[in-house]
Amino acid sequence: MSKSPITSTLSDADKAAVGTVLQATLVDLIDLSLVAKQAHWNVVGKNFRSVHLQLDELVTTARTYTDEVAERAAALGISPNGKARTVAEGSGVPEFPDSWLKEADVVEAVVTMLTKLIERLRSRIDEVDKPDLVTQDLLIEITRNLEQAHWMWQAQQA
Repeated sequence: MSKSPITSTLSDADKAAVGTVLQATLVDLIDLSLVAKQAHWNVVGKNFRSVHLQLDELVTTARTYTDEVAERAAALGISPNGKARTVAEGSGVPEFPDSWLKEADVVEAVVTMLTKLIERLRSRIDEVDKPDLVTQDLLIEITRNLEQAHWMWQAQQA
């Protein structure tokens, strides 16, 4: 189906711009949830339990906002694409090492991932300033939550 069955009050140009931002955010959040779960399964070390549980919190945050972003796109008549190939080709989440990792290495990797995603989100917040303040509000909320997580992960490095 090429024509959307869902209409939007946004102009075609604004809808296209917002759609690009929402799709990129969707892909990043899906990948974040997958990478955080990979880390969750492979973390080892003396602080295993706390890092293991904190990774599940990050997965929950990423999955919650994945759904919010996809549903925002759908509400605007933009078909969200969260297929594995799309995520693999479009994610801005840094590579995560394979195999077992000491908790300090996992913490460092998560801080790096969150730093990159927050930078990408802040850029997107600016991109939707004019075309759609509702989407901007969602991106601000996601950024606020990821920045809080970023702070908590960084605190473990202090």
